[in-house]
Amino acid sequence: MEPVSDPSGGYVQSLARGLLVIRAFNESNPEMTLSEVARATDLSRAAARRFLHTLVHLGYVWTDGRVFALTPRVLELGFAYLSSVSLPEIAQPHLERLAAEVHESASVSVLDGPDIVYVARVPTTRIMTVSINIGTRFPAYATSMGRVLLADLPAAELDDCLSGMDLQPLGPHTITTTAGLKRELARIREQGWALVDQELEAGLRSIATPIRDRSNRVVAAVNISSHASRTSLADARDKLLPPLLETAARIGADLRVAPNSRALRGEGHL
Repeated sequence: MEPVSDPSGGYVQSLARGLLVIRAFNESNPEMTLSEVARATDLSRAAARRFLHTLVHLGYVWTDGRVFALTPRVLELGFAYLSSVSLPEIAQPHLERLAAEVHESASVSVLDGPDIVYVARVPTTRIMTVSINIGTRFPAYATSMGRVLLADLPAAELDDCLSGMDLQPLGPHTITTTAGLKRELARIREQGWALVDQELEAGLRSIATPIRDRSNRVVAAVNISSHASRTSLADARDKLLPPLLETAARIGADLRVAPNSRALRGEGHL
């Protein structure tokens, strides 16, 4: 969908449309024709053509004259963010230690609107039908890290975020009502961690805890994910949660003494 203009006058629509074209390419659509890009972005063919050829000229898109695809240069856009935030660099060794201890995958993510975005990860075995990499996005409402991050939002901000979510049943146990999700977030807020059982995908269980900055604000979340056949709900609480809490505390402690961290200045959310 085409971005909505900002009535304040500070909105650059052409930039927004160019970014929209870049975001139209994903795992399901790694290559697209001009017509497909126009449909995916709700742009006219003429507009889509202008943006695509501009991106080709800048080196962010490749074309053989019929189909278009992103080039590795788009990674520069994400690297600019990652290189300015100490969180991924700080979290990585702690995730490696955690994954080695529990023999399960460990990740850190931040909140970006209705989604979580992975910023650090140590995989062990693949437990989902899709690959998870740095930059992978999932709906926050159906993930343990997303719920930890949503639970810390001020009430008005949370209501605004939930109003834009389409609570689809992604797994066999997905919470699909706003009232039910709010009840679960209240419980997470009180207990300080989130356990999700096959809500994002069948067979996937994950448990997450918040990472806090020096002002005690939740700036990110860390989780352990496992297959339901290996880890019972009781094991997740009794065996995975204690080392996960320790890891979150260690990452938070390192963040609090790190210089030049955007997360320390209350900018943990994208």
